Amino acid sequence: MASAATEPQLAPASTRADTAILLAIASAIALLHILTNNRYGFHRDELQFLSDARHLEWGFVPYPPFTPFIERIGLRLFGISMVGLRLFSVVAQSTAIVVTGLMTREFGGSRLAQIIAASAVALSPLPLFQGTEFQYSSFDYLWWVLAAYFAIRLLKTEDPRWWIAIGASFGLGLMTKYTICLAIAGLILGLIATPYRRLLLTYGFLAGVATALLIFLPNFLWQAHHGFITYHFLQHIHVRDVAQGRAEKFLTRQFTVNNNFYAAPLWIGGLICLLRSPRFRALAFLYIVPFVALYFGKGLFYYLAPPYPLLIAMGSAAGVCWAASLRRPWGVVLEAVMLLGIAGGGAYACALVIPLANSGPIKQFALKNNDTLREEFGWDELIQTLAAIRDSMPPDRQQSLGIVVGNYGEQGAIELLGPPYHLPPPISMTNSAWLRGYPTPQPTTLIVLGFSRKGADQTFAECRLAGRETNREGLHNEEYGSEIFVCGPPRQPWPEFWKTHQHFG
Repeated sequence: MASAATEPQLAPASTRADTAILLAIASAIALLHILTNNRYGFHRDELQFLSDARHLEWGFVPYPPFTPFIERIGLRLFGISMVGLRLFSVVAQSTAIVVTGLMTREFGGSRLAQIIAASAVALSPLPLFQGTEFQYSSFDYLWWVLAAYFAIRLLKTEDPRWWIAIGASFGLGLMTKYTICLAIAGLILGLIATPYRRLLLTYGFLAGVATALLIFLPNFLWQAHHGFITYHFLQHIHVRDVAQGRAEKFLTRQFTVNNNFYAAPLWIGGLICLLRSPRFRALAFLYIVPFVALYFGKGLFYYLAPPYPLLIAMGSAAGVCWAASLRRPWGVVLEAVMLLGIAGGGAYACALVIPLANSGPIKQFALKNNDTLREEFGWDELIQTLAAIRDSMPPDRQQSLGIVVGNYGEQGAIELLGPPYHLPPPISMTNSAWLRGYPTPQPTTLIVLGFSRKGADQTFAECRLAGRETNREGLHNEEYGSEIFVCGPPRQPWPEFWKTHQHFG
């Protein structure tokens, strides 16, 4: 792969057939998600987004506002429908697949190269996961891919108007997940390091910067108004993640999770080809800068997932060009082995990250090996348990009842799933919920969950054990087995209690 041409010379016409094939690959993956996205339940992170969607602002403690805004639209269109609410993530993932094929075409890749690149992205574990849940990472992935595609067009045409499209992608990225700052830094540094730095000295560049800043401005003002609280949140979360070992296996997961394992020659070769290309060398920095920052900064492995479609696109274009230069049948054999490997790795990834089955060994395999899927169980049972505890109380205590939760999953579950049971709104001190304050009038009887027995006794008056969290599958996840208490009010006055119990999670 390293010996492949740095700028493939195969330059097929942009035929409708090529595009139709890319759309077919993306549509097949989208259909798979639509058929399976209602199998289990909401993930705790989804419940946080849905909670924030009910309290829209220009910013939130853990993230910018784009994802809650999109899910607010989903709530209006589909109600509490997992398939409907996850549809936006499915569209984002499918679009990224198509754009990967288009990038391959821009690099001069043949139809086969486009198919290989789109399939490699479509059948990699992390991109597949992006379509099973709505997370900010699903949309962040798309903005990186679009920015890379527009950057290719900029370098090929040297038309500065492409800066506006790049700026719009980066602006939307800043409204989705702040790690796109690494992509911005990578592109700017890459251009500075090459003769194409002249593209930075154009009115188009200034227009692109203005576009990005204009899109991002409302969130920036929100952060300024709230003392840049997300910076403190990210500091806390980073220390927690490193302490819990979540930053480990960063390198190996680039091969096994961020990418289809059998696509490694494509993205490694693509990086080499970008570095060897006089025209496209600047794009290599879209990967190099984030890699260096995340590896040495102990970032989580999946933060580096978005630049891989760019590398795979270049690697596929160069690889197929190189295979075509080999004597038959070796080129055909190599192409067939690559496609079969990607398909086999994709089948394993599907079984691992997609809820393919409601029962049986495939379901058990997924739940045993994927802790993310295990977090989708138990929310309905939690709501039923809370309602039963409430109903067991005398009527006078029910009249002044509040539910204090310990994390955003419990908070979102009560907000979204609790209304049919007439549960009171949750009282949460986590992330943006803390900014919304405590209820008025303050309840005198509290159902408390997410606290240890010691923590509940120290924080609230007259606590007694009332139940435990469980799920119908008996799966041990973050909620399983947690104790639920019935308590009196906080031992401190509510204003002091609230001030001292802000929590990042």
